[in-house]
Amino acid sequence: MGTNLLEALNVRVVGSGEKILVLAHGFGTDQSAWQRILPFFTQNYSIILYDLVCAGSVNPDHFDFERYTSLHAYVDDLLNILDALRVDRCSYVGHSVSAMVGLLASIRRPELFSKLILIGASPRFLNDKDYHGGFERADIENVFVAMEANYEAWVNGFAPLAVGADVPAAVREFSRTLFNMRPDITLFVSRTVFNSDLRGILGLVKVPCCIIQTSKDVSVPASVAEYLKTHLGGGSTVELLRTEGHLPHLSAPALLAPVLRRALSR
Repeated sequence: MGTNLLEALNVRVVGSGEKILVLAHGFGTDQSAWQRILPFFTQNYSIILYDLVCAGSVNPDHFDFERYTSLHAYVDDLLNILDALRVDRCSYVGHSVSAMVGLLASIRRPELFSKLILIGASPRFLNDKDYHGGFERADIENVFVAMEANYEAWVNGFAPLAVGADVPAAVREFSRTLFNMRPDITLFVSRTVFNSDLRGILGLVKVPCCIIQTSKDVSVPASVAEYLKTHLGGGSTVELLRTEGHLPHLSAPALLAPVLRRALSR
């Protein structure tokens, strides 16, 4: 994949602005998740879109099970894309796991990022002493068992829970991109994400961050947003979005867009 990363990960640049904005999707989606957000920003930004290597829109042959055992490989992909496009400064919006990828990338190359906007971000999903991540180990193991036993049934149950808000079109869209993923890749990435613990690196992040959290997210408790704000090393703010769910860019784009615009203008 190294020879043509831009093609392999379906990298696109849209918009006509001078400022560069990267939109990085989260687990279970692909770059199409941003389609309802794009119209709000294409006049003022050149927007870089790409697919994570685990996305169903990417040839599964590109997914190296030995390489993508941690989030650092995803960081490599992001930085290689930005270097290939000769980006020297950008704002970055990352959803879910891509929020953490952005934090790690900013530690490695802080000069590249003027601002990080983190949507539905969590440094650790598992509960720990004095930390509420939202899940017990047994809960996570049960999810893995369900995914292996009947992937279709798991998607049909998980998609509406993750979307949260009563937006059937968003549930259908999230289900579509989950079904596009190869089940063994979905399970492997889920294990990587749910077993990650990035709490120890938060203080190394010096780029300003805006944390966007919905009022109720089945994947990320509200307390995690405050945890991030307290422990991130740079200046950070929290924006509470008055909607439910883990995917506000799918379920409430008109609500999310002005919050993104405000965060980018700070």
